[in-house]
Amino acid sequence: MADVFVSYSRRDRARVAPLVAAIEARGWSVWWDPEIAPGQEFDRLIDAQLAQARAVLVVWSADSVASRWVRGEAREAAERGILVPVRFDGATLPLDVRALHTIDLEDADVHAAGPPLQDMLRALAALIVRPAAPAPPVPPSSAVAAADRPAPALAELPPVPVGMPERVDICVLPFANLGGDPEQASLGDGITEDIITELSRWRLLAVRSRTASFRYRDAAVDVQQVARELQVRFIVEGSVRRMGERIRITAQLIDTGTGAHIWAEKYDCDLAEIFAVQDQVVRTIVSTLVGRVRVVDAERARRKPAASQAAYEYVLRGNILPWSDPAGVAEATRLFEKAIEVDPGYGLAYAMLAAMRAGQWYDEQRDPAAADALLQQAYALAQRAVELDEHESTCFSILAQVCLQRRAYDLTLQYARRAIELNPNNQWNIADMGLMLVYLGQAEEALDWFRRAREIDPYFDPPWYWRSLGQAYMVLRRDSEALAMFDRIPVRQYRVAALRAACHARLGDSDRARREAADCVALKPEFSSARFMSKEPFRNPDDAAQLADALRRAGLPP
Repeated sequence: MADVFVSYSRRDRARVAPLVAAIEARGWSVWWDPEIAPGQEFDRLIDAQLAQARAVLVVWSADSVASRWVRGEAREAAERGILVPVRFDGATLPLDVRALHTIDLEDADVHAAGPPLQDMLRALAALIVRPAAPAPPVPPSSAVAAADRPAPALAELPPVPVGMPERVDICVLPFANLGGDPEQASLGDGITEDIITELSRWRLLAVRSRTASFRYRDAAVDVQQVARELQVRFIVEGSVRRMGERIRITAQLIDTGTGAHIWAEKYDCDLAEIFAVQDQVVRTIVSTLVGRVRVVDAERARRKPAASQAAYEYVLRGNILPWSDPAGVAEATRLFEKAIEVDPGYGLAYAMLAAMRAGQWYDEQRDPAAADALLQQAYALAQRAVELDEHESTCFSILAQVCLQRRAYDLTLQYARRAIELNPNNQWNIADMGLMLVYLGQAEEALDWFRRAREIDPYFDPPWYWRSLGQAYMVLRRDSEALAMFDRIPVRQYRVAALRAACHARLGDSDRARREAADCVALKPEFSSARFMSKEPFRNPDDAAQLADALRRAGLPP
């Protein structure tokens, strides 16, 4: 297998070739332009090469940004921590990779081996040539005063005690007033306090108090000193600046273990609107911060040897696996089961395993008894999760979804609302509400919840989000818009193929409907429209009837 997998648009081949030559000149092998016919074998080869690569170079251009295959490969590489992104012509990046540093290339720099090309090679080298020597041991705590002890690097953190899932330490420094206006200072303090309050709703975070953070107000701050004094792994800092009749708010997340800037963003609005949009800005900052912390912390958990991992880390690793892939589902299920074995009192582990059982129930198309048993297991696990942790919003959201599958519609809404009461800035719970409303006969309202999830986290992009959004449009008979949503899904799924076939059938394109139907059956040979509809828990019989009729018209097996 090759050292470097290159993901790019075939139209950019001439621009990519010099990059490949520069990589090969360093003695590294590259997989980028195979001579193989398209088809199933091609897909298997890509998957194998991508899985074995030590680094993935993604070349962004106007053409590759539009490619769902390139976006999918970039997403997988980012999840594994082996992505090196570069771009030509300042191409607008996909939302889910904008938080990652991307090297800007020009054709002249590439051919002249300029600094950007050297930056690319150094980034690849950091992944391909990994140091083998272990980090030196940390001195005993008695030998280092607490005030002088450096913040722990991610790989040096101690294992999580059994029964006590690790929480990630974070503080929010007061937002700086860059204009000197006392009113702006009040605004910055208010935003800081709101972010502290909303971050505290997330159970995975241990957020330092306002009192601790505001010790550093109006002071020149050294983030490493703050990290030592407050013993935090992440620091949020930002600023407020007035520019005429506009206000600019900036925020950034710093990993104190490496000194790296994980994420940064700015928000502009009219001065007259600031108090109207302040809540929205805070929600966006908070949800995006949590998403970036999860990515970095998941990478830390993945790097630690299995013997040192505790329940929290098993859940973290299982949660970032691709649940649309059978191998990912199997591994996630194993990790969640292991988390419960390590800590039988960890509620979130039960909730995540409940989600796995619910997914297995949906995919079980042949044996009704086996399917019923899986759904009963999912319900028991989800109930146990809520019993163990009545303050974790995700536990309630998953219980709501299992209740939906059991067609307990009133309980579905009750638990979904409780999840959002516990954490109104959790983009997953908000999108889950949209998913449930699609089946509860409120598709128009569901669209608002889906939009809200993306508003508070612009990087939110799981495949099930686009599928559920597409289903909302299908219920509203807006099939062209539904197909556009399904096009955003980077992986082939029989469920999506069936829905696409139904859309094409209703749009009168019988040829494409048949092709999608054939793809569905190829992915799921035992597919049956009746069994498929038995797993679609529509409350409104008319919503179910219109989908069943579209599946029949598409030519799918009855």
